[in-house]
Amino acid sequence: MKKPISLFILGCLAPCLSFAEKGVGQPNVVLILVDDLGWQDVGSYDIDDPTPMETPNIDALAKKGVLFRQGYSPAPTCAPTRCAMMSGRHAAALQKTHVVGGNPTTPYNKTAHPIMDPWYSGRLEVEEVIIPEALKENGYVSGHIGKWHMSLDHHSYPQPMDQGFDFTKAHLGESAKMKPHRLTGFATSAKEDPYQLDTEGFPKDQPTLDAIEFMEQSKAQPFFLYYAAWLVHTPIHSRSKELLEKYCKKLGVDMPTDPDGWATQGQTNPYYCAMVEMLDHYVGMLVKYLEKTEDPRNPGKKLIDNTYILFTSDNGGMEKVPGEIITDNYPLDRGKINAREGGVRVPFIITGPGIIAGQESEVMVNGLDFYPTILSWTGTNRPKGQKLDGADLSNLLSTDPTDHTLVKNRQGEPRTTMMWHFPHGVAQQSTLRVDGWKLIHNWMPGRPKFELFELYKNYPGTSDRADIEEAKNLASRMPGKVKEMSKELFRRLEGMNASYPFLNPNYKGGLPNKEKVCEPIADSLKAKKGNQVSLAFKEKGAKVTRGQLMYTTSGKDKREEWYRAPAQIKGGRIHAKLPKGTTHYFFNLIDENNFLVSYPEPVDMLTAGARKPKGAYSWEALEAN
Repeated sequence: MKKPISLFILGCLAPCLSFAEKGVGQPNVVLILVDDLGWQDVGSYDIDDPTPMETPNIDALAKKGVLFRQGYSPAPTCAPTRCAMMSGRHAAALQKTHVVGGNPTTPYNKTAHPIMDPWYSGRLEVEEVIIPEALKENGYVSGHIGKWHMSLDHHSYPQPMDQGFDFTKAHLGESAKMKPHRLTGFATSAKEDPYQLDTEGFPKDQPTLDAIEFMEQSKAQPFFLYYAAWLVHTPIHSRSKELLEKYCKKLGVDMPTDPDGWATQGQTNPYYCAMVEMLDHYVGMLVKYLEKTEDPRNPGKKLIDNTYILFTSDNGGMEKVPGEIITDNYPLDRGKINAREGGVRVPFIITGPGIIAGQESEVMVNGLDFYPTILSWTGTNRPKGQKLDGADLSNLLSTDPTDHTLVKNRQGEPRTTMMWHFPHGVAQQSTLRVDGWKLIHNWMPGRPKFELFELYKNYPGTSDRADIEEAKNLASRMPGKVKEMSKELFRRLEGMNASYPFLNPNYKGGLPNKEKVCEPIADSLKAKKGNQVSLAFKEKGAKVTRGQLMYTTSGKDKREEWYRAPAQIKGGRIHAKLPKGTTHYFFNLIDENNFLVSYPEPVDMLTAGARKPKGAYSWEALEAN
């Protein structure tokens, strides 16, 4: 059900008297969420070889507060992290564990992949009370700038103003693709150039200007700014020719003449290095605005004196795409789209009133912690019924950022664990970190079921680095540790009602018990009054233990979106009730060996992605009456 929208005219932000009285001491909050920035792409995070990328503004921000070296994103990809941060709920609990979503359960490639992702939602459910909605009850005005990606696509419902934001702008700015290619159309100093170079030689970035405009017009009230940068996501380019030339010289490579690809290993891509420095410049613009602007609610003070800044990335660095090496997260293993350290460990910096400058911390923290921490900073009540999976960091930040005992779990005990669930793509992992140990459960057949790594010795005592590279699998040597951590991992997954992947009966390779999967009986379909539908099936050696209904209310629409509903297995048939508005549906039959058979059989994701409309599965589905 759509929530009422609180409309708000940006030019008429003068607060009412009650807001002015209440808001004098309430702090502002600025959340800077970068897209795909790697842990080793920021100068102040260097631990082995120095990064070639220059990030003076982000480094200066770190010196103003606390730099967390063991900061994590809630997920290894964009959309689940954004949904988790804004709602305070784990991606597994939200059933939003990867980008896009809202598809029926089907393999990526019908015969080439042994496993298929579970169904996951295409959106953050509008019933989730996210940060701006909570803050609105406490007199805050909230602005969203840049990337949204918390719905099926950038333009689908719900949008920011459907979920409590008073203001939203999603201009691509500098990130818009250069045309016809990335060695043409560099920014100039001409006034008519939409990317006109500023006095420091950086291209104009409209999202950054929009963010400054929002703060300027909102400063008479306590405000929450969610600055969701498009940078440093693909397309990888630099509108500043001077910056590109600078990094070619610094890296000792020739200025490109072919705009396609980059094949050199490591942090050697001059386009990407230039992008990171541009991002740094735009972050600096936001901070400088806060530093120079008078605070109308606190005469004699600047906005920065009463503003908390949270800086992080939505996932680890994207190391490469087809045809191009972007960066390298070494010494961390892998990157975006993988739950190893390179995919989830991210830059994580927090500054603000009462936080002592120039501190570094080895305490484990997570983007899930933002919601409860912001509630504490702002004196905002937790929304009724809202379950938060993160921890309040406010006491840690104001007392001693190095003391892990100040981060409490729901039971009031020091938090020692962190979990990720990513049953997707070629990764197919669920992982648990307990103190300095990390367990990986691999869902993909043919891989070791468990991998165990000791990231740190004596954590949280001394945090001595051991194997953050995740290079030494200790699972076979420590079966007791694996059993203990696996039990805790699945206890938590079950508590969140997490969805698991399925085996693909159409896989061309060998899978045990594949020949035993059931066979739906096509001419047995029954539809009764009250939207009751059922289908018979024949077991061929493996017992069918569960059933699901996959349905859509928007079949053959350009934004076709699929949902999951329960179904019963009884008397050799699968029975389900079609939800109101259903246009098309599939039955899913799941056997004791975790093979999934659908009727009718949807096309694989590869085929659906090439269709128009993209992602349409209703052509194979059963049509509801």
